[in-house]
Amino acid sequence: MNHITKWKPLASLAATLDEMRSQGKRIVLANGVFDILHVGHIRYLKEARTLGDVLVVAINEDSSVRTLKGEKRPIVPLAERIEIIAAIDGVDYVVSFSDARVDTIIEALRPHVHAKGTDYDEETVPERETAERCGGKVAIVGGPKQWSSTALFYRIQNAPVASGLGGKRTHSQEGGCIDGT
Repeated sequence: MNHITKWKPLASLAATLDEMRSQGKRIVLANGVFDILHVGHIRYLKEARTLGDVLVVAINEDSSVRTLKGEKRPIVPLAERIEIIAAIDGVDYVVSFSDARVDTIIEALRPHVHAKGTDYDEETVPERETAERCGGKVAIVGGPKQWSSTALFYRIQNAPVASGLGGKRTHSQEGGCIDGT
């Protein structure tokens, strides 16, 4: 399955997962913004994948990212974030959502497991009650919270520009870029 066919609208994905569930497949849902991808995201998704047969990743739409993270976010638009997450080995399906929380997705997809990162514990997961009401459980995965897209964003914003990188670039006749300073 390529990254284009991994994205599905919610209703279509729900029907696909109903069929998989009837075949005895265990469904895992992970969610997040996934704005500037870092190793913490990869570890979270890899560990979430070990909890079942099918990993669905729900990604916040741009409007909900702005609500959660501020007007300068997201850095990477939704279509590109979907493509990046869908390209990760072990991710079976990707869906997007516009709310700040993923309750609606849990209600529609009824995953066996709702996997959250270690910035939560099982009691503080905002959607815990929804997951349990829909027959699922919450699992905390991904190792210690040592990375953050927000922290990375500010680090990049405040990083000094290396000398020689601010000049104009032009193409050489051989097709490579040369520094025009």
